[in-house]
Amino acid sequence: MYPAKFENLIAAFRRLPGVGMKTAERYAFEALNWDEETRKEVERSLQQISEIHTCRICGNLCDEDECEYCKDPNRTDHLICIVQSPKDLQALESAGVFNGKYHVLNGTINMAKGVLPSDLNIDTLIQRINENIDEVILATEPTVDGETTALYLTKLLQGKVKVTRLANGIPMGGHLDYSDARTLQRAFQGRTNAQSE
Repeated sequence: MYPAKFENLIAAFRRLPGVGMKTAERYAFEALNWDEETRKEVERSLQQISEIHTCRICGNLCDEDECEYCKDPNRTDHLICIVQSPKDLQALESAGVFNGKYHVLNGTINMAKGVLPSDLNIDTLIQRINENIDEVILATEPTVDGETTALYLTKLLQGKVKVTRLANGIPMGGHLDYSDARTLQRAFQGRTNAQSE
Protein backbone atom coordinates (compact mmCIF):
# COMPACT_ATOMS: atom_id res chain seq x y z
CA MET A 1 0.00 0.00 0.00
CA TYR A 2 1.21 3.47 -0.90
CA PRO A 3 0.51 6.52 1.26
CA ALA A 4 -3.04 7.81 0.75
CA LYS A 5 -1.92 11.01 -1.01
CA PHE A 6 0.16 9.02 -3.49
CA GLU A 7 -2.80 6.68 -4.08
CA ASN A 8 -4.90 9.78 -4.80
CA LEU A 9 -2.33 10.91 -7.37
CA ILE A 10 -2.45 7.50 -9.07
CA ALA A 11 -6.26 7.64 -9.08
CA ALA A 12 -6.12 11.11 -10.67
CA PHE A 13 -3.90 9.86 -13.52
CA ARG A 14 -6.21 6.87 -14.03
CA ARG A 15 -8.96 9.30 -15.04
CA LEU A 16 -7.09 9.94 -18.30
CA PRO A 17 -8.41 7.89 -21.25
CA GLY A 18 -6.42 4.76 -21.99
CA VAL A 19 -4.43 4.96 -18.75
CA GLY A 20 -4.49 1.77 -16.68
CA MET A 21 -3.20 1.12 -13.19
CA LYS A 22 0.44 0.47 -14.16
CA THR A 23 0.67 3.52 -16.41
CA ALA A 24 -0.97 5.74 -13.79
CA GLU A 25 1.47 4.43 -11.21
CA ARG A 26 4.40 5.21 -13.55
CA TYR A 27 3.03 8.75 -14.15
CA ALA A 28 2.70 9.28 -10.38
CA PHE A 29 6.32 8.25 -9.76
CA GLU A 30 7.41 10.53 -12.61
CA ALA A 31 5.50 13.42 -11.02
CA LEU A 32 7.37 12.81 -7.75
CA ASN A 33 10.62 13.51 -9.62
CA TRP A 34 9.48 16.87 -11.01
CA ASP A 35 11.34 19.88 -9.70
CA GLU A 36 9.42 22.60 -7.87
CA GLU A 37 9.13 24.81 -10.96
CA THR A 38 7.63 22.00 -13.07
CA ARG A 39 5.14 21.12 -10.33
CA LYS A 40 4.00 24.72 -10.02
CA GLU A 41 3.65 25.01 -13.80
CA VAL A 42 1.47 21.87 -13.92
CA GLU A 43 -0.60 23.07 -10.96
CA ARG A 44 -1.18 26.47 -12.64
CA SER A 45 -2.21 24.77 -15.89
CA LEU A 46 -4.69 22.51 -14.10
CA GLN A 47 -6.15 25.44 -12.15
CA GLN A 48 -6.69 27.35 -15.41
CA ILE A 49 -8.89 24.59 -16.89
CA SER A 50 -11.98 26.40 -15.62
CA GLU A 51 -10.96 29.44 -17.72
CA ILE A 52 -11.09 27.42 -20.96
CA HIS A 53 -14.48 27.42 -22.67
CA THR A 54 -15.96 27.31 -26.16
CA CYS A 55 -16.11 30.20 -28.59
CA ARG A 56 -19.61 31.71 -28.66
CA ILE A 57 -19.53 31.77 -32.47
CA CYS A 58 -17.88 28.56 -33.66
CA GLY A 59 -17.49 26.27 -30.62
CA ASN A 60 -13.68 26.11 -30.73
CA LEU A 61 -11.67 26.20 -27.50
CA CYS A 62 -10.73 29.66 -26.29
CA ASP A 63 -10.10 31.64 -23.13
CA GLU A 64 -11.99 34.73 -24.28
CA ASP A 65 -15.46 35.31 -25.72
CA GLU A 66 -14.34 34.47 -29.26
CA CYS A 67 -11.51 32.31 -30.59
CA GLU A 68 -8.59 33.64 -32.62
CA TYR A 69 -10.02 32.31 -35.91
CA CYS A 70 -13.38 34.03 -35.50
CA LYS A 71 -11.66 37.31 -34.58
CA ASP A 72 -9.14 37.17 -37.44
CA PRO A 73 -10.15 39.81 -40.06
CA ASN A 74 -7.83 38.21 -42.64
CA ARG A 75 -9.91 35.03 -42.85
CA THR A 76 -12.66 34.82 -45.45
CA ASP A 77 -16.18 35.06 -44.03
CA HIS A 78 -17.78 33.31 -47.02
CA LEU A 79 -16.60 29.76 -46.21
CA ILE A 80 -17.34 27.69 -43.12
CA CYS A 81 -15.56 24.40 -42.52
CA ILE A 82 -17.37 22.08 -40.11
CA VAL A 83 -15.18 19.83 -37.98
CA GLN A 84 -15.92 17.42 -35.14
CA SER A 85 -13.43 18.70 -32.59
CA PRO A 86 -10.85 21.41 -31.87
CA LYS A 87 -8.17 18.76 -32.60
CA ASP A 88 -9.50 18.43 -36.16
CA LEU A 89 -9.49 22.22 -36.55
CA GLN A 90 -5.84 22.32 -35.51
CA ALA A 91 -4.97 19.53 -37.97
CA LEU A 92 -6.44 21.59 -40.83
CA GLU A 93 -4.69 24.74 -39.63
CA SER A 94 -1.35 22.93 -39.43
CA ALA A 95 -1.83 21.72 -43.01
CA GLY A 96 -2.45 25.31 -44.17
CA VAL A 97 -5.21 24.27 -46.58
CA PHE A 98 -8.07 26.50 -45.38
CA ASN A 99 -8.38 30.21 -44.69
CA GLY A 100 -12.09 30.54 -43.98
CA LYS A 101 -13.99 30.30 -40.71
CA TYR A 102 -14.63 27.12 -38.74
CA HIS A 103 -17.51 25.54 -36.90
CA VAL A 104 -16.79 22.89 -34.26
CA LEU A 105 -19.57 20.38 -33.58
CA ASN A 106 -17.85 18.99 -30.47
CA GLY A 107 -18.90 15.44 -31.31
CA THR A 108 -20.85 13.35 -33.81
CA ILE A 109 -24.28 11.80 -33.91
CA ASN A 110 -24.18 8.36 -32.30
CA MET A 111 -27.60 6.90 -31.60
CA ALA A 112 -26.14 3.83 -29.87
CA LYS A 113 -24.48 6.07 -27.28
CA GLY A 114 -27.45 8.41 -27.09
CA VAL A 115 -25.72 11.34 -28.81
CA LEU A 116 -28.42 13.19 -30.75
CA PRO A 117 -28.17 16.22 -33.06
CA SER A 118 -29.45 18.36 -30.19
CA ASP A 119 -26.34 17.38 -28.21
CA LEU A 120 -24.05 18.88 -30.84
CA ASN A 121 -23.18 22.50 -31.62
CA ILE A 122 -25.66 22.71 -34.52
CA ASP A 123 -28.04 25.49 -33.43
CA THR A 124 -25.30 28.12 -33.63
CA LEU A 125 -24.32 26.79 -37.06
CA ILE A 126 -27.84 27.40 -38.37
CA GLN A 127 -27.71 30.94 -36.96
CA ARG A 128 -24.47 31.56 -38.89
CA ILE A 129 -25.91 30.58 -42.27
CA ASN A 130 -26.90 33.73 -44.15
CA GLU A 131 -26.61 35.29 -47.61
CA ASN A 132 -22.90 36.02 -47.03
CA ILE A 133 -22.00 32.32 -46.73
CA ASP A 134 -21.10 30.84 -50.14
CA GLU A 135 -20.17 27.33 -49.04
CA VAL A 136 -20.15 25.01 -46.05
CA ILE A 137 -17.46 22.33 -46.13
CA LEU A 138 -18.16 19.16 -44.17
CA ALA A 139 -14.90 17.89 -42.72
CA THR A 140 -16.26 15.23 -40.39
CA GLU A 141 -14.14 12.11 -40.14
CA PRO A 142 -14.81 9.24 -42.57
CA THR A 143 -16.22 6.96 -39.87
CA VAL A 144 -19.76 5.68 -39.49
CA ASP A 145 -20.58 8.42 -36.97
CA GLY A 146 -18.84 11.08 -39.07
CA GLU A 147 -20.73 10.02 -42.18
CA THR A 148 -24.05 9.92 -40.30
CA THR A 149 -23.42 13.45 -39.03
CA ALA A 150 -22.42 14.68 -42.50
CA LEU A 151 -25.58 13.23 -44.03
CA TYR A 152 -27.74 14.83 -41.35
CA LEU A 153 -26.09 18.24 -41.88
CA THR A 154 -26.39 17.92 -45.67
CA LYS A 155 -30.15 17.40 -45.39
CA LEU A 156 -30.45 20.17 -42.81
CA LEU A 157 -28.58 22.72 -44.93
CA GLN A 158 -29.98 21.67 -48.31
CA GLY A 159 -31.44 24.65 -50.16
CA LYS A 160 -29.88 27.13 -47.72
CA VAL A 161 -26.25 27.02 -48.84
CA LYS A 162 -23.85 25.06 -51.05
CA VAL A 163 -22.61 22.05 -49.08
CA THR A 164 -19.43 20.17 -50.02
CA ARG A 165 -17.64 17.24 -48.44
CA LEU A 166 -13.92 16.51 -48.15
CA ALA A 167 -13.08 13.92 -50.76
CA ASN A 168 -10.22 11.58 -51.70
CA GLY A 169 -7.21 11.19 -49.54
CA ILE A 170 -8.81 10.40 -46.20
CA PRO A 171 -9.61 6.69 -45.84
CA MET A 172 -12.82 5.39 -44.28
CA GLY A 173 -12.19 4.99 -40.58
CA GLY A 174 -9.34 7.53 -40.65
CA HIS A 175 -8.91 10.51 -38.33
CA LEU A 176 -8.17 14.06 -39.44
CA ASP A 177 -5.70 14.74 -36.66
CA TYR A 178 -3.56 11.78 -37.86
CA SER A 179 -3.60 12.84 -41.52
CA ASP A 180 -0.53 14.49 -42.99
CA ALA A 181 -0.64 17.93 -44.65
CA ARG A 182 -0.51 16.57 -48.23
CA THR A 183 -3.43 14.19 -47.61
CA LEU A 184 -5.52 17.01 -46.15
CA GLN A 185 -4.59 19.27 -49.07
CA ARG A 186 -5.76 16.65 -51.58
CA ALA A 187 -8.97 16.16 -49.63
CA PHE A 188 -9.70 19.89 -49.73
CA GLN A 189 -8.86 20.25 -53.41
CA GLY A 190 -11.00 17.22 -54.32
CA ARG A 191 -14.05 18.10 -52.26
CA THR A 192 -17.38 17.39 -53.91
CA ASN A 193 -20.99 18.40 -53.50
CA ALA A 194 -22.50 16.65 -50.53
CA GLN A 195 -25.62 14.89 -51.76
CA SER A 196 -28.27 13.38 -49.58
CA GLU A 197 -29.40 9.96 -50.71
